[in-house]
Amino acid sequence: MQPLIDNARTFGQRPEEFAKLAEGQSPQVLFITCSDSRVVPALITGARPGQLFELRTAGNIVPPHTSLHPTSEAATIEYAVEVLGVRDIVVCGHSHCGAVGALVRGDDLTAVPAVRDWLAHATPRPAGVAEDPEVAEGVRAHVLTQLLRLRSYPCVERKLAEGRLGLHAWYYEVHTGAVRAHRPQTDTFESL
Repeated sequence: MQPLIDNARTFGQRPEEFAKLAEGQSPQVLFITCSDSRVVPALITGARPGQLFELRTAGNIVPPHTSLHPTSEAATIEYAVEVLGVRDIVVCGHSHCGAVGALVRGDDLTAVPAVRDWLAHATPRPAGVAEDPEVAEGVRAHVLTQLLRLRSYPCVERKLAEGRLGLHAWYYEVHTGAVRAHRPQTDTFESL
């Protein structure tokens, strides 16, 4: 913890670098990814403060849209699309994902009921090889499912129909740093 505290102490000693941020934000991309500490959107993309609007959830899950019981995730998506006017949404899964790995393996999650109930939103259960520590196949399938789920959000559906929003599925390899994007034409994930 001490190195984090030390950096936080010196971080604010460059106010000229941050003054413009007080004027507002206008990110062009909503980046939906996992809460995993090894996945750092700004590091992966090279984004500076104000360039990415981030939504981080366990397993980069986009819950089903419902107007009866709005979620924090739905509010974030709606705000990004309607208020900030993002032009693109990236759903980025990653190798070695504990959430997707638990789903692929069918782990018993009774000891962590909140995690179990949250992961129930990931349906259908991603396919994959249970012995694969990267869970690459499962993560890629899962990312595409979350991208499809995004299409059910009214604000996303409308902006897609208007041609004012793009959706992207990415797969980040924790062990190499490589990023692959889904190509709908070939239904494959290829290097950016």
